[in-house]
Amino acid sequence: MRFTTMLVSGCAFVALAASSAVAQQAAPAAAEEATGDQDIIVTARKRNETLLDVPVAVTAVSGDVLAKRSINSVREAALLSPGLNINSDGAGRAFVSIRGVGVTIQSTVQPGVGLFVDGIYRPNTAYLNNPLNDVERIEVLRGPQGTLYGKNTLGGAINVITRQPGNVFEARGMASYAGPDNAWQVGASVAGPIVEDKLAVRVAGSHREQDGFINNVIIGGKSNKFNTDSINATIRATPTEDLTITIGGYYDWVKGTAFLYARVTGPTDYLRTNQFNALGVANYKYRGVNAKIETPIEALASKLTLQAAYDLRNTVSPDSDADFGPLNAVRDNSRDRLRTTTTELRLDSDLSDQISTLFGLFYSRETTSASLARTIVIAGNAVVRQTDKRVGNTYAAFGTLFWKPNIDWEVALGLRYDHESRKASGTVNGAALPDASLKSDQVQPKLTVTRHWNTSMMSYASVARGYRGGGFNAPNAPFRTYKGDSAWTYEAGTKYSTRALSLSAAVFYNDYKDYIGPNSVAPALPSGLVTVDLNSGDVESYGVELEGLVRPTQQWTISGSLTYMHARLTDSSPYTAVTGRTLSSDRLTFQPDIMFSLSSDYAVPIGDDTLTFSAGVQGKGKRLAGTLNETTPTFLKGYALVNGSITYKTGPFELAIFGNNLLNKKYFESYIEKTALLLAGLPASDLGIIGDRRRYGVRASFKY
Repeated sequence: MRFTTMLVSGCAFVALAASSAVAQQAAPAAAEEATGDQDIIVTARKRNETLLDVPVAVTAVSGDVLAKRSINSVREAALLSPGLNINSDGAGRAFVSIRGVGVTIQSTVQPGVGLFVDGIYRPNTAYLNNPLNDVERIEVLRGPQGTLYGKNTLGGAINVITRQPGNVFEARGMASYAGPDNAWQVGASVAGPIVEDKLAVRVAGSHREQDGFINNVIIGGKSNKFNTDSINATIRATPTEDLTITIGGYYDWVKGTAFLYARVTGPTDYLRTNQFNALGVANYKYRGVNAKIETPIEALASKLTLQAAYDLRNTVSPDSDADFGPLNAVRDNSRDRLRTTTTELRLDSDLSDQISTLFGLFYSRETTSASLARTIVIAGNAVVRQTDKRVGNTYAAFGTLFWKPNIDWEVALGLRYDHESRKASGTVNGAALPDASLKSDQVQPKLTVTRHWNTSMMSYASVARGYRGGGFNAPNAPFRTYKGDSAWTYEAGTKYSTRALSLSAAVFYNDYKDYIGPNSVAPALPSGLVTVDLNSGDVESYGVELEGLVRPTQQWTISGSLTYMHARLTDSSPYTAVTGRTLSSDRLTFQPDIMFSLSSDYAVPIGDDTLTFSAGVQGKGKRLAGTLNETTPTFLKGYALVNGSITYKTGPFELAIFGNNLLNKKYFESYIEKTALLLAGLPASDLGIIGDRRRYGVRASFKY
């Protein structure tokens, strides 16, 4: 058991003991008061605003809801937000898009949907699999957010906001166990003042592990074990009334498996076995520190915010089966290091009752170094060694003018300028290959017009441009660079909210240019084949999103969302010009036309306690598999997952029984059609990763 696991258990014990005296004197909690969107505070525009007032298609999911739904990562939370689609084929990889825009298949491609934790940008989609530790809420912003959040948010942005310390002592703890794959989790947090009104601290930790459901029939054992340890801490100092300093840090350990593919005969062959000659265990270490200074400038009627962070990720995968099958043909040994520095300065000003502004400067630097040793077993254990180093710098200036001619109308006009320069170098078997570089200067504007009809209803219309930076292929690829992609988005929406009913709807159209993906296979230097990323053409995406919450009675809450999206390639000639191949479908990889979720929670009072019955269903429609076949596309069937729980709450304690995927639905999380292996000269077979089967278990928690 790792040190973090023991620390988490110790935190839980200390928190429970320290708060027991408080519990003995606390009155039984009454039923939580119902709230509407006018009460939910979000920071979608880097200001504290109610969900109803924000003219953005945004979903806010609280940490309490995440816990009740047994959601432990951003990837798992995706189905609770319309338009957000995330799949994964390993502990260190995730495929993400919003409304079919910003599709990110390869981890070496810059994200098209930005992930931010407490305002800090995470530059790699692998973070989507990391544990959610002591989270207050997740905000999902749909549509380009480049004006305020920068490049790599052309599809949208995901904000993870952790709980902050204050003057009130708070302790939380939870533990859960589920079978049949021995999945268990513990977590705890403690927060409170060290010096009242001056200094407060919060510490949180968690441990999670599971055996998974995929068996290796060649060497034995489970192929998709997953183990995480996480700890984070926040120190919040207010030395004066006009100065707030927040310092945070985190350390996440993730141990899992990369590329869990099984050789299958087709998209309905739901095998829970694979035939690897190695378990393919990969170890990931994520850590970072950040600081934020906030102070008002009364002379300018402004608030100044300075935020800086340094984040690190190390990956070690010592032995992976690169041919995905029983023939011990190709083995990989790889490792990489990612270092990211970010700094942002913002000035939020109220120039008058009608006009306010938000201006800022931004800088980031990313450095990546990776090495790969590929052993060709069937060629006498010949080894191909490859190194890859990349450096990227981004400078940006941004600003938004907010004009409220009266209490009913608002016009917001924003503009951001990004300058990006990236360089790459590499070697193959010790021989240096020519360096590569990219530079881009991009402008991302956004115009939004908002009309508040009354205190319960608003409508908005917006037009915005988003951009994602280009990147590099492997050192032995025939072409090293590909340019960035961009999207113009036109959107109109409306929101209505009362205590009993909240509804929101949006229609959108995306003009998506120079789409990065799908990746393909090309001749490698000096020989063989290599996977390459490229600009495949232009995409048109349009659709409608609906989201709502209704309370038929004080005890009963029903919530749900629905997305219809038509995302299609309209011109794939650039793909053909580069690869000499054609695509068999105009669909985008793994993008469904339909996504939906529906949940019901009914609380039965039992004296001062409550018994809550919860049920939910989330699903996706038909999706295109990863395929290089030129004539016949492979589609994955749509699916719906049914979940449920029964929770008993007494005072600060909760005890629940729960089940996920109750109907044991079979579905594929990821799928690659056999043409890719055929082109690589490997034994051809389709490859699939089946989703988790039914889990059922118990969960206990407390909160003071």
